[in-house]
Amino acid sequence: MKKLYILFALSFVFSFKGMAQPTYKDVAGIFYKRCTSCHHTDGGAPFSMMNYAETAPYAAAIKNDLNSGKMPPWPPDTTYTRFLHERIITASEKKAIIDWVDGGVLEGDPNLVPTPPVYGGYKIKSKPDLILKVPGFKSNGGTDDVYNCFVLPTGLNSTRYIRAFEIVPNNKNLVHHVVVSVDTTGTKTSDTGGACFSQPGQLGMGGYTPGCVPSIYPNSSQIRAGMPIKPGWKIAMQQHYPGGTAGLVDSTELRLYLYPEGTTGIRQMYANTLVQYWGLFPSIPTIPANQVSSFNGQSAAFTTAVSMYGEYPHAHKVNKSMRINATNGTDSIRLIQILNWDFNWEGVYVHKKMLKVPAGYKLSAKHVYDNTTNNPNNPNNPPKMLAFNYHTSDEMLFDSFEWLTYQAGDENIDIEEILSNDPLIVTSTDANPVSVQTIDSYVYPNPVSDAATLVITNQKAANCQVKLFDAFGKEVSAVITRSSDVFQINRGNLAAGLYYYTVTSDNYSGSGKFMAMPQNTK
Repeated sequence: MKKLYILFALSFVFSFKGMAQPTYKDVAGIFYKRCTSCHHTDGGAPFSMMNYAETAPYAAAIKNDLNSGKMPPWPPDTTYTRFLHERIITASEKKAIIDWVDGGVLEGDPNLVPTPPVYGGYKIKSKPDLILKVPGFKSNGGTDDVYNCFVLPTGLNSTRYIRAFEIVPNNKNLVHHVVVSVDTTGTKTSDTGGACFSQPGQLGMGGYTPGCVPSIYPNSSQIRAGMPIKPGWKIAMQQHYPGGTAGLVDSTELRLYLYPEGTTGIRQMYANTLVQYWGLFPSIPTIPANQVSSFNGQSAAFTTAVSMYGEYPHAHKVNKSMRINATNGTDSIRLIQILNWDFNWEGVYVHKKMLKVPAGYKLSAKHVYDNTTNNPNNPNNPPKMLAFNYHTSDEMLFDSFEWLTYQAGDENIDIEEILSNDPLIVTSTDANPVSVQTIDSYVYPNPVSDAATLVITNQKAANCQVKLFDAFGKEVSAVITRSSDVFQINRGNLAAGLYYYTVTSDNYSGSGKFMAMPQNTK
């Protein structure tokens, strides 16, 4: 009987251990791997997730975004084709996060949390050979989006090949996207009137959108690729600023990495918008209101075989899905499919192995536009007829591609393997690290009845901004005033419950929480 009791007791202990609620240490590594490349200070995401205090206020929102598939943001359909740098999450990782949220968002022992990654201003760790910079331009984005083009001389006195480049906006709240091209005539000038829709360059190069990675071309014994720049050529950067950004300053950098002079065997990488559709541009609307419509675009036939390196499809907010193939009318080669287009997450999608597109094939794109109230991204309520145009409030079918002239065996080259061992590869530690330090703070009294004081102990309050969030991660309003080196929080109409706050200042951030007590209604 005694042995049975011991066995029962042991089984109870192990069962209890198995039922232990997950804490932050169990999910921190997943956040670091899947989320913080964007969700860190100045990472482009709306909030940071580098520690428990920063992550906990958004726990409910994180769960909702995981269940809906909104996060991590990876538009391409992975059952159609696979690409480099995929932002995806496994089923077990997703379950672990949801279990943590459902279990009460417990912090646990902070000493057991793994060390977070360190992020900085640049993703390529090496020093660039050439830096071109937008000259401190104040946005003219008033009530509508604007497009400004900056044409910058390179100063090169010999022909060089671009090995890699990184586009780094200094203000991610200002720059929606950047398109870079090369002016081979050397005669173009900047156009900052806000309506520079046509790129002044003749050779496409690439671009920037939130969450994108630098462009690094393969450099190995199997393949060495790059883009030429000759003396006198210029770089053109088209900057898209959203409406309401007037006065914000743009100093976007283009950081160029060049092959050494005299390097041989470099194959030219091409980047072109080969598929476009403009309907009856510019005067007649072509996408009817309250309908789901599809439109097709097609390139000219390739006169020689090409190796497709990557795709960069583009549309605006009413676009719902897209599919791009290479076809000769009977045979079809899958390039990319996006089933749930999100205007806020675009990119250049590079194939793990290049795809051979034979001579005589055309690139064919089909875009579907949901111009109804069922589309949560529709900017118009009620929906209205739309034209194909450059403004964000209009629509586009504007698909770009990176490719090379085909050489035998290209389709067997493992681009992923080559780039994973490249010394310029994107890493979490770079040559210009930006130290993100913690702001220490506390609230008293806590719990809060009517008002409280937020004290910041290691920063000046004058340099800080404070935001409040409810237990579901939704930002809430309260009267917050700054007094000396503290903030006074007037609770106002906040209901009883748990609230989180964030404090930010340049490369510093911090957060905390307080409990609001039931208010006296007498």
